Amino acid sequence: MFKKLRKRRSKKAGLSPGTLIHIGEQKTEYVELSVIDYNSDEAEFSKIDTPDKILKYIKNDNVSWLNVCGLHQPEIIDQIGHEFGIHSLVLEDILNTEQRPKVEIYDDYIFIVVKMLQYDEKKEGLDVEQLSLILGKNFVITFQEKEGDVFDRLREWIKKGKGRLRKKGADYLAYALVDAVVDHYFLVLEKFGDEIEKIEDNVYLEPDSDMVSEIQRIKSDMIFIRKSVWPLRESINLLMRDETPFIKEENIIFLRDLYDHTIQVIDTIEIFREMVSSLLDVYLSSISNRMNEVMKVLTIIATIFIPLTFIAGIYGMNFEYMPELKIPWAYPAVLIVCILIAIIMLIFFRRKKWL
Repeated sequence: MFKKLRKRRSKKAGLSPGTLIHIGEQKTEYVELSVIDYNSDEAEFSKIDTPDKILKYIKNDNVSWLNVCGLHQPEIIDQIGHEFGIHSLVLEDILNTEQRPKVEIYDDYIFIVVKMLQYDEKKEGLDVEQLSLILGKNFVITFQEKEGDVFDRLREWIKKGKGRLRKKGADYLAYALVDAVVDHYFLVLEKFGDEIEKIEDNVYLEPDSDMVSEIQRIKSDMIFIRKSVWPLRESINLLMRDETPFIKEENIIFLRDLYDHTIQVIDTIEIFREMVSSLLDVYLSSISNRMNEVMKVLTIIATIFIPLTFIAGIYGMNFEYMPELKIPWAYPAVLIVCILIAIIMLIFFRRKKWL
């Protein structure tokens, strides 16, 4: 993972700041542009070919949401930046999918970066996508790495006029987008919670070596989620404290609610991290207990055979004058003695609760 990260970042070596290079994996074949233009009365959903066609939407009083799906063609991102007056350093950050979540406030817009996380059922792990967001006076631009997101419910609300979206401005749309990402963190954590419970049940009943890799994978995912949420909390706090014309006073209360959600996510992550760490300790203890049980059984068997081996060793000596060898019933008598010794020792171990 870190080798790939170094290789991606090395592509920027020697280049001047603001040079547009896509750093990350190409997750879609084509770059697709779509726009949702709406007001309190109607909403228009459209696909567009070139970024300049969005200008006809933002010149009216409606709220326009331009979504860019695919980041592997820097020339398209550069054209969008030219049409909307976005700084080249911001465009550089959009194309670098290794960015940490952050908020940057400019004179003409607000730049927001968040990590959109989903739980991959096939891989049983995280599917990570960077979401960059530009909030302007009456528009929002979102940059995604691939198709598929957590905004279907928002699109449905805009289409049917449900909730506050159609009655609010672009700042509320930006809040709703980030809130949808944060709310989906709870669904992702719920999946990890189910995994932790499953491992917790098995670690007591049937601990095996595969559990170590599963525990370490979940632990790594928890660290990544924490790294994604912790700076986001500070970014939301910055939006609440900083006076900017792009966020109305009436919508600050929604940012406070979003801030509380990030705190809840962080608390849940910390609980899961402690649970995962304790699971590893429980696994090691279970393996140690199983080994102790095996050693106890082997020790008891060896202890029982010590006197029997002693008796067999005496009568295995090649002395000529051993009176027992001439007695017809000596052999079964010795066997009976060996069996009695073994039974007596088993009874003794049982009373001592060693068995």
